Amino acid sequence: MSGDSAASGSGRSGDRPERPVGRTPQGRTSGRLRWGRPREGGLLQGGVQGSPVIRLFMRWVRRPLLPVMRLWRRNIQLKVVVTTLLMSLGVVLLLGFVVIGQVRNGLLDAKVKASQSQATGGFAVAKQKADEAASGTGEDTSTVDGRSSQSVIQWMSDLVESLSSGGQGAFDVVTLPMGDESGGGRGPRASGHVDPAESVPGNLRDRIDIGTGAAQRYTRIVYSNGADSQPGLVIGKQVNDPNGDPYQLYYLFPLTQEEKSLSLVKGTLATAGLFVVVLLGAIAWLVVRQVVTPVRMAAGIAERLSAGRLQERMKVTGEDDIARLGEAFNKMAQNLQLKINQLEDLSRMQRRFVSDVSHELRTPLTTVRMAAEVIHEAREDFDPVTARSAELLADQIDRFESLLSDLLEISRFDAGAAALEAEPVDLRIVVRRVVSGAEPLAERKGTQIKVVGDQQPVVAEVDARRVERVLRNLVVNAVEHGDGKDVVVKLAAAGGAVAIAVRDYGVGLKPGEATRVFSRFWRADPARARTTGGTGLGLSIALEDARLHGGWLQAWGEPGGGSQFRLTLPRTADEPLRGSPIPLEPRDSRRNRGLDEAGAPHGGGDGENRATLPAPPAGTEGAARAARDPLGPLSAAVTPTADPTALPG
Repeated sequence: MSGDSAASGSGRSGDRPERPVGRTPQGRTSGRLRWGRPREGGLLQGGVQGSPVIRLFMRWVRRPLLPVMRLWRRNIQLKVVVTTLLMSLGVVLLLGFVVIGQVRNGLLDAKVKASQSQATGGFAVAKQKADEAASGTGEDTSTVDGRSSQSVIQWMSDLVESLSSGGQGAFDVVTLPMGDESGGGRGPRASGHVDPAESVPGNLRDRIDIGTGAAQRYTRIVYSNGADSQPGLVIGKQVNDPNGDPYQLYYLFPLTQEEKSLSLVKGTLATAGLFVVVLLGAIAWLVVRQVVTPVRMAAGIAERLSAGRLQERMKVTGEDDIARLGEAFNKMAQNLQLKINQLEDLSRMQRRFVSDVSHELRTPLTTVRMAAEVIHEAREDFDPVTARSAELLADQIDRFESLLSDLLEISRFDAGAAALEAEPVDLRIVVRRVVSGAEPLAERKGTQIKVVGDQQPVVAEVDARRVERVLRNLVVNAVEHGDGKDVVVKLAAAGGAVAIAVRDYGVGLKPGEATRVFSRFWRADPARARTTGGTGLGLSIALEDARLHGGWLQAWGEPGGGSQFRLTLPRTADEPLRGSPIPLEPRDSRRNRGLDEAGAPHGGGDGENRATLPAPPAGTEGAARAARDPLGPLSAAVTPTADPTALPG
């Protein structure tokens, strides 16, 4: 309330009171730039760059904020309550500013009007007294040689005392000479111990010097007796003394009462606003609690349902929307439990049926095999057609026996009865056994099997029997579908992982087939009769063996460009995998050859025909590992032989 303003006298148009000047836009801009940089540096994300001391300080500042941010992200009730408090606080502040502004303007306008009226009357009285003194009709005048004998100094003092006596402390009167003149009785005079030089602004004096109208300013009234200064309104005008010489006459009106009234209004609004904000926060907390509590209950029950506790239900009270939601949730859980129980019973029956049929067929199969062997040994005594039938009978019995063995193995995996017998094994020995066993088939197909990367030991804790079965499936499939071209078996180890890749250059895989080759009884060409090849369960069993080790079995292929199957296993049992030493897509694929010709880095993108990792079943350990780190890179201790493009998926 101590700003400056200028206005004309009562009844005249003039300037409005001037407001205090705030900070310049340049100052605000520089402030935003100055304080904006720490936010851009990522205080909460730890992205501050600079010296280690600065990073350590930012980490120390960020540490206590992390629990708050975690709570903010996870608690919807806190979000709603804090948002309500902030919005209500903003509304209360805005309303308070508007009300205080209106009250302030109203108090000041009333004070200005009353002050202007009082000052106008005082100016008229001063002019009247000067005219009376000049005409010789004043109370204390006498005539000597036709000239006024009244002392101008005494007259000025009497004028100040006379004008201020009518205010009774409501205002003070000050007279000042024009410009720098101080002689002839024109020295400064004031009532009520007012300091004229400090109380009357210089710009107001300059305005009175050059104009004849009244002017006003807000100021601080300073007292010469040591009293505290106070805000006030000063109204001045240029008038003449009895000798006709101009001087400046000022009325100073204290604004103490208005300031007290405004402070009272501010205190009342602050108290009421704080009470309203707290009340709104409490109301928001109670209202949100009524909605959030059932939602939290439903979330907890959903988590327990997902954990297998299908008997969990929500407690429903009332008939409102939340109650209907609870009833619908309970019905959904009941139907879900019923369906899951039905599926479990059906799956149990199917597994039992497969297991029972496999076991029951072994006895007649043994009898049939014995009879078939007798017939097969005596085929030379038969005619050619009968002899050929005996050979076909022996082959199909072998195939039937292999199918029964695979069905029994699948039933063990489905029942969860498969056990891992892991021990440290040099995988080169397993690979050499598999290659030696597949060489007769490779010779018939005109294929040569090459082993790469067997110069150094590749040791891992694995079940040698299961790994050998996986590799046998992969190598035999590669030879059968390789179109007589070479098959490459590659071994590598890096960090905590070992990998074996089987690469062929045959018909390859079409887009989307790389994830379906592990399905049971799946064939790339459904129209082809299953008279050659395996039982259709080999890759399914191989995938289960890989998962039992905590490893990956993945496939890649391109039409006409061959395929590659990669088995990745942890070096030690129960060690999570984070990468593979061998890239899933080989470097001699069409896409990588094109990138090499273009001079671009390869190995990281997802090609159209690139295979993806077969998704582990929900609820298994493999699925949990994939959810924790589906694209995790190799650790820092991994040697450079680990290719970052060999990540799952």
